[in-house]
Amino acid sequence: MALRCLIVDDNDHFLEVARGLLEREGIAVVGVASTKADALRLAEERRPDVTLIDIGLGEECGFDLARRLARAGYTERSSVILISAYAERDFADMIVASPAVAFLPKPDISGKAIREILGVADTESVSVGEISPDPGRVVSEEGPRSPL
Repeated sequence: MALRCLIVDDNDHFLEVARGLLEREGIAVVGVASTKADALRLAEERRPDVTLIDIGLGEECGFDLARRLARAGYTERSSVILISAYAERDFADMIVASPAVAFLPKPDISGKAIREILGVADTESVSVGEISPDPGRVVSEEGPRSPL
């Protein structure tokens, strides 16, 4: 079974491109959302293994969505990875304080990067409880690094 992913971003073009890229790389994109309300509904309905959340959701905030998912118990059964076109240094303290397991710059999004963050091999299937992320990790083409 493929890793199941929900993507949350307010840019429709990005959602389309990211979905296509991740699906070509063996990630099952079970939904896309552009608002907190849609993301919360889809997270409950589709139960993804990982949710990619854009830090800037138009007038909404990705950090707020990550905290709401954590309060709802979502992060006990799934992982949140924050994403942004901006550099992680712009948000480092907020990323570390968030319930997200990592930050991934948008240009570095790939199935390999997501699996690396979650500690899941390319050929492994995923079951709830198998994901053992390292909180605060940031992954780019150079590999894992500290968010600070």
